[in-house]
Amino acid sequence: MTKSKKPEFRPDDFVVYPAHGVGKIISIEEQEIAGLTLELFVVSFEKDKMTLRVPTHKATEIGMRSLSAPDVVAKALDTLKGKARVKKAMWSRRAQEYEQKINSGDLMAIAEVVRDLHRSDDQREQSYSERQLYESALERLTREVAAASGIDEAGAQKAVGEVLTTRVAA
Repeated sequence: MTKSKKPEFRPDDFVVYPAHGVGKIISIEEQEIAGLTLELFVVSFEKDKMTLRVPTHKATEIGMRSLSAPDVVAKALDTLKGKARVKKAMWSRRAQEYEQKINSGDLMAIAEVVRDLHRSDDQREQSYSERQLYESALERLTREVAAASGIDEAGAQKAVGEVLTTRVAA
């Protein structure tokens, strides 16, 4: 078994876990599993009331990463201002692509989903599955914007909302 480079995460760091979004490393512990001693990051997802244990040597391999830099956050917010790009494919195929983008943990991809699924008041109503995907992407985006910018989630939600409403007005 080859050891991959150990990531430089420390307790109290905020990290992005692709399938769950922004979490906080509470500790690094050793645990014996099936006779092997493993070093694990203990990641807490406060909002979901969930704790995840990630082997330190697998963290980068599975896509765990640090929060996005401020310029990436700005670029993601800029993406929201763009025109929605909706492919003409069947909804099931598009939904699958949106789901993959959300679970990729990539802030830019998540911003694209929010941009593409956002509806202004004068547009047609969203289907249940469309709304679920939109809300999931929006929540991931606002959590990372909040954590990366050092503001609370309500402030991040307001900032993202303002960007989306200015896009609609344009």
